[in-house]
Amino acid sequence: MNPKYALLGVLYFVQGIPYGLQSGLLPIYFRTVGLSLTQISLAKALYVPWVLKVLWAPLVDQCWTKKTWLLLSLGGLALACLACSALTPEAQLRPVAAALLGMNFFAALQDVAVDGVAVWFLGREEVGYGNTIQVVAYKLGSVLAGGGLLSFLHLLGWGPLFCSLAAVYLLAILYTWRSDLRLQRPSQEGQARSRTLNPWRILRGLLQVPGTPWTAGFVLLYKIGEQGAASMFPLFLLDHSFSPQKLGFWNGIVATAFSIAGSSLGGHLMAEQRHPLALLKGLLSLRVCGLLFQTLLTAVYRDKASVFEAAAVLSLCTQHFFAGVVTTLTFSLMMHCTQKADESIQVPPPCLPRDSALLVVAATHYTFLATLEVLGKLLFSTLVGSLVDWLGFAPSFCVFLSLSATSVLYTLRLQASPAGS
Repeated sequence: MNPKYALLGVLYFVQGIPYGLQSGLLPIYFRTVGLSLTQISLAKALYVPWVLKVLWAPLVDQCWTKKTWLLLSLGGLALACLACSALTPEAQLRPVAAALLGMNFFAALQDVAVDGVAVWFLGREEVGYGNTIQVVAYKLGSVLAGGGLLSFLHLLGWGPLFCSLAAVYLLAILYTWRSDLRLQRPSQEGQARSRTLNPWRILRGLLQVPGTPWTAGFVLLYKIGEQGAASMFPLFLLDHSFSPQKLGFWNGIVATAFSIAGSSLGGHLMAEQRHPLALLKGLLSLRVCGLLFQTLLTAVYRDKASVFEAAAVLSLCTQHFFAGVVTTLTFSLMMHCTQKADESIQVPPPCLPRDSALLVVAATHYTFLATLEVLGKLLFSTLVGSLVDWLGFAPSFCVFLSLSATSVLYTLRLQASPAGS
C-alpha cells in the first residue's frame, strides 16, 4: 500500500474509536442501567469539541508541525482512556463524562491535524480513494470501540476495556513517531503570503472559496434525518427484545460492515466518475426509501417475531450501506471544494522549517466544512431522545423521514454543481 494511504488509514482508525465508543457502546450500556432516552441523547453534548475545532484549526495550521500536534493529541487520548479505566460509571458518572469530554477534545484536535495532512497529500485524482480510506478506517475504529467491545464488555469489564484502548493509542503514537510526515509539494515562495489568526478575516477567506456557501448548507442538512434514525433505531430494538450482545453483533459489526462496503463503493464511484454531486442526487433518494421502510417497521413491529427481527436487521444493513456511500461522496465533495482554494493564500508558517510548507487556508477550510457536518448531526441528535420520549418511536421516525427528504430537495434546487464538477 502507498505509505501515505497507510498513514492516513492508521490515523483515521484511531480517530474513530471515541465516536464508536460513545455512539455504539455507551448508549446501550447506559440504557441497560436505566437511563432515559432524553439523558442518553443529552450525553451527545460531550461531542461539543468537534463543533469548536474550527476555532483552533488556524493555530494547528500555523504553529508547530503536524507530527507534533498528532503526537500531542494521541498522547491525550491515551491518558483519557487510562482515566476512564480507573473510574466506575455507575458511581462516578460526572468524572467519566469529564474524561469522555477530554477524549473528544483530543480526537477533534487530532482530526484537524490529520485533515491538514490529507488535504496536502491527496491530489485531485486521489481524492476518491483517499476519502474511502478516511471513511472506512474511521468506521473500522468505530466498530472496534462500538460493536466489537460491546460484544465483549461483559467478559472484559469496564477497566480492562479502556486499558486496551490506551494500548492501541500507544501503538499509534509509535507508528506516527516513526513516520515521515515531510510534505513533498513544491514550495510557493514566489507568491505573496500573509498569516493571520483574526477569525473574521479567516471566515471571509473561507467563504470566498468557490462553492463554499452551497457546500456548507448541504453538509449541515444531509445527515439530520439519518442521524436521528441511526441513533434511535438500535434503542428501539433494545426496548423490543433485542439483547445488548445481539445489538452489538448486528448493529455494531454486521451493519457497520455494510457501511464500510458502501464507503468502498462510494470511493470506486468517485474514482470512475469524479462528480460526487451527480451521484448524490440519486443515492439520497434511495436513502429516503430505506428510511421509509424503517419508519413503517417501527409502527408495526412485534416482539420476538422472527420475520420482524429479520426485517429489522435488513433495515439496519440497508441504512448503513446507503449511509456509507453518501458519507464518502459528501467528504469527496468537501475535499473538491477545499482544493479550489486560491493557491495564493497558502501560508508557510515561519515557526516551521522552510521545506515543510502547509496548506493553512485549505486545511482550515476543510476543517470548517467538517465542523459544520458534525454540527448538523450533533444539534439534532442531542434532541432526538426528548422527541422520542414525547412523541413515541413511530411519529418521531416520520419526523426523521421528512428531515431526510430536505437534503434531496436541496440538491434538486441546484442547477449546476458548485463543488462537484
